[in-house]
Amino acid sequence: MSFAAYLAPFSDHPVLKKRVLHVLECLPEEVQRDFVDDHRFRVTLDNFQPEHGWSFLMPAPGVGGQGSRCVVLRVKLANASEPFAWYVIAHEFAHAYLRNGGWGEITDIEEAADALAAAWGFTRPRI
Repeated sequence: MSFAAYLAPFSDHPVLKKRVLHVLECLPEEVQRDFVDDHRFRVTLDNFQPEHGWSFLMPAPGVGGQGSRCVVLRVKLANASEPFAWYVIAHEFAHAYLRNGGWGEITDIEEAADALAAAWGFTRPRI
């Protein structure tokens, strides 16, 4: 499966690019296919600038899975420990996969994303 389109925004950040690719490659095939087959799914880099903030235009997630499925990652994940960066990336991918909803009996969207990321093998590291 080709993830080139999802890695392009990270071409100037090779460590982060490698981390994003690692997580994408570790996801179950049905999740990979869900992302690749949906034109609304994309991954991009946060453009935060101190004293200026950040800007990013995308459709808001909508009812029934409509709207954006965009994952926005920060450059500082390249400087974090590998397990922590993988966890954050997987957590954000879980939000996209779940369309910012619950998972099974878990209705809290943050708990659902954590649980799904853990099911994929990316648990929150102890600090």
